[in-house]
Amino acid sequence: MIDILSSAKKLGFGTMRLPLLDKEDPKSINFDLVSEMVDRFIERGFSYFDTAYGYHGELSETAVRRCLTDRYPRDKYILCDKMPIIRVKSGDEYPAYFDEQLRRCGVDHFDIYLLHNMCRERYINTQKFGGFEFLSSLKERGLAKYIGFSFHDDAELLDEILTAHPEVDIVQLQLNYLDWNSSAIQSGASAMRRPCGTESP
Repeated sequence: MIDILSSAKKLGFGTMRLPLLDKEDPKSINFDLVSEMVDRFIERGFSYFDTAYGYHGELSETAVRRCLTDRYPRDKYILCDKMPIIRVKSGDEYPAYFDEQLRRCGVDHFDIYLLHNMCRERYINTQKFGGFEFLSSLKERGLAKYIGFSFHDDAELLDEILTAHPEVDIVQLQLNYLDWNSSAIQSGASAMRRPCGTESP
């Protein structure tokens, strides 16, 4: 069992769909309301927060900093972020994205760091660009305590990746009940494979 998650309450605070001041503008985050939500979440004993580079027009990580990391000590929360592999065109780009994410979130490390939205095409490129090696280097340097990937493809590919990369600690899966028997998402089949951790978006 992963240490930092073993004692955490089993509910995460996702930052992909935050309250807005203008429902037509994904960048108009209501930071005051998000701060209230964060306060209530932490007051009730929860600690897991999830963000990503592209959420809310690239302002989700900024919201995490303004509403969470600038307001609470580092031991009060578990923070997960994700490398935007859809944007990566060479292995040289990984460090720049990662450093930018640290700055945006206002932290010096991530508790969990994932390759975001893995599918067949992105897996091929990630292999070619050394993405898994980059993840391992982050863990070795203490910049990410646990590493893995979020996944949106079929169960066969999931098994292939886990077989090739047993070093990953976590797989974040899309496990919605309505997708359980979907031929495209394969939530049920994926759940029967060997990921170490799962989360419903």
